[in-house]
Amino acid sequence: MDVNDSDQVDRAIKLCRSSCDKPTLIITKTHIGYGSPNKQDKSSSHGAPLGEEEVKLTKRNLGMPEDKTFFVPDEVYSHFKGIAECGQEAEDMWNEKVDEYKRKYPKDYALFESVMNYEFDKEWLNHLPKFEDYSEKIATRVASGKVLNAAAIDIPTLIGGSADLNESNMTHIKSSTSFSAEDRKGKNIHFGIREHAMGSILNGMAIYGGLVPFGATFLIFSDYMRPAIRLAALMKQKVIYVFTHDSIGLGEDGPTHQPIEQIASLRAIPNLVVIRPADANETVEAWKYAINHKGGPVALILTRQKLPILDQNKYGSAKGLENGAYIVKDSKQKPDLLLIATGSEVSLSLKAAEQIEAEGKNVRVISFPSWEIFEQQSDEYKNQILPAEIKTRVSVEMGIGMGWQKYVGDFGEAMSIETFGASAPDNILYEKYGFAVENVVVTAKRVLSKTL
Repeated sequence: MDVNDSDQVDRAIKLCRSSCDKPTLIITKTHIGYGSPNKQDKSSSHGAPLGEEEVKLTKRNLGMPEDKTFFVPDEVYSHFKGIAECGQEAEDMWNEKVDEYKRKYPKDYALFESVMNYEFDKEWLNHLPKFEDYSEKIATRVASGKVLNAAAIDIPTLIGGSADLNESNMTHIKSSTSFSAEDRKGKNIHFGIREHAMGSILNGMAIYGGLVPFGATFLIFSDYMRPAIRLAALMKQKVIYVFTHDSIGLGEDGPTHQPIEQIASLRAIPNLVVIRPADANETVEAWKYAINHKGGPVALILTRQKLPILDQNKYGSAKGLENGAYIVKDSKQKPDLLLIATGSEVSLSLKAAEQIEAEGKNVRVISFPSWEIFEQQSDEYKNQILPAEIKTRVSVEMGIGMGWQKYVGDFGEAMSIETFGASAPDNILYEKYGFAVENVVVTAKRVLSKTL
């Protein structure tokens, strides 16, 4: 089809619209720099303007007046005026149908309106799981699956799936069927092993509003869908990403599956909120934030390995996640040291703090699940969590240290991994890469021994 022939384009579109049982594809033949005598079909017409003389030649070639620097033929105005009139007619018809529906079915319309505005009945919050057995260990991906299944019962438009990793991502909604041409009520979407396509589909689902789509895969494979994630962030679309297997803690799958730079890479995307919860209860709060957030996509970064459930009676409440960072354990006196950690490294830092305090130092442990949320807080709150006068700081996160300098300062240190992972059980990897209690203690002592 010649894309410059509007009649051919119209016929092709009408033909596609007549097919309702399957997708259609229009293939067009185009020329870059169409009409330019010297630059049509050349790369030079792509990366740079044609130039004043070539523009005149092109206009002459296309039968347009050469002496006008900006010219739109009357046919174009007429064509778009017709489109506007058709659009207005369609919108008027739609508004009439909406008004009629509102009169006939006021309760259903109220539900529709609330869904389109993401104003869900708060009852769903009462059904979320609570993790109160502090002797138990649970992976945050498992906790996430429990939260998702609870929320999906009460939120009708929460829908999504995994890139063929449901059993690993824990994203199967047990109360629903699989979405298909025969079952449009199903909430489970089988995207297949295609992360980029999954991300693009999620964007399409979110763009018209109402739906709360989610997609899941291993964190390492977020690289495959990065263009779609960036586009969701650019458009501030309401999309939730569930990224599991968040560190070298996944073990024997080795460096091809162990994310090192991915968390930092995601944090670098504007409008994307990245949350790495420390335990099951922080995971509940992370999902609450993601479902309620309206300013763009949210990425949940979750573990494969089991983590301790932090005692809410002993440590700071997981509700502190809504501020991006909060004090998990504070000292009775002014802290000598700030230990700042995310995800699985929070429980590691708590153990290290006990040893450091046994030697007479005062330690504050901070859970820092989301930089983006923290940066939205007031300067007063930020200074309350990270007092400017306390320079002795150590961040603990199993990934590259890029970006942590902002929070640890020139005087502190970032415990990180600046190389690729390896294939071994998780406990051996922790030792090899320095994420053991003893190494946190050694790093903290080194920072504390510095002279201001």
